[in-house]
Amino acid sequence: MKVSVCMGTKNEEKAITGVIRDIRKAWKDAEIVIVDSSKDKTPEIAEKLGARVIRQPPMGYGVALRAALLAAKGDILITTDCDGTYPLEKIPEMVELIGKGYDVVSASRFKGRGKISTMPLFNQFGNRMFALVTNILYGTNITDITTGMRAFRRKVIHSFDWTENVGLSLELLFKPARGGFKIAEISIGYKPRIGEVKLNPFTGGLGMVKTLLKYRIFPVKMKKA
Repeated sequence: MKVSVCMGTKNEEKAITGVIRDIRKAWKDAEIVIVDSSKDKTPEIAEKLGARVIRQPPMGYGVALRAALLAAKGDILITTDCDGTYPLEKIPEMVELIGKGYDVVSASRFKGRGKISTMPLFNQFGNRMFALVTNILYGTNITDITTGMRAFRRKVIHSFDWTENVGLSLELLFKPARGGFKIAEISIGYKPRIGEVKLNPFTGGLGMVKTLLKYRIFPVKMKKA
């Protein structure tokens, strides 16, 4: 099965080389699709390292990642962040689980863990609360709803319209769950971030709340085959 790794990037020139090299170590033949809105040399570096770069004006995390996912050609589509925080050596494990019949494999920073030294306590509390609320509202059983690292069978991504920006990480989990797709969750470590933090936790949190409430009012619909 062909694997595509999808990212949205903005001014990640400090991290991009290491991230792409780690992807290649984990899955040599992976297609790497990046949607970029940088002012630094991120896209030039990525292209030199063999990534497919799609340039667009800065429109937010969700818009960029959605564009990368829809442009990817793989049978298995993997999302990650381009900041060095996620353990890309977990890619083969995630691909293996898709091969065993799961439709989505979500990489949890909290599964079986207490405090995370590389994440501010405020963020940890907020992320855990979002997981709890999602489980209550949507009947899921997940420990990390805001993770940036997941693997999807291609059919999952093309079964829904993805409408959210800040809240896309939540939408990418609860919509497949509502659609009856089979979901697995694995435990991962979480490394210190390379580069600057771009998401404001307060405005980001508000956007995620809106996402959670929106689809309790408007039902999740799958595209017709």
